[in-house]
Amino acid sequence: MSEIDTKLDAILDIESDIKQETAVVKLPDRKENVETDYKYARENLYNLVERGQDAIDGILELSKETEHPRAYEVAGQLIKTVGETAEKLIDLQSKLKKLEAKNRKLELNTIIYMWVQLLNCRSF
Repeated sequence: MSEIDTKLDAILDIESDIKQETAVVKLPDRKENVETDYKYARENLYNLVERGQDAIDGILELSKETEHPRAYEVAGQLIKTVGETAEKLIDLQSKLKKLEAKNRKLELNTIIYMWVQLLNCRSF
């Protein structure tokens, strides 16, 4: 404690012992984050595809009733959008597989490195 703090404590007739408390926060495992994000993204994409299918059914019905060219144009755009969303779902699968393969390769490299180090230590 500094001299100024000591004098202030004496004048104010208080004790100013400052205690620092720290809490350890456990961060979630990276693998858990990837799995959670994957599940969330997958669920959202499924919901978008399902809602898109419902919208397609509605716009096609409207197109048949009105026979208006704009309604058919909107239906075509909606079908394209739902198809692209389905592609994103497949792309999400492939990205997850690549990430898992990368993690497995990293784990394998770490194990190999540890074995090499262990063998090098024993040779001396």
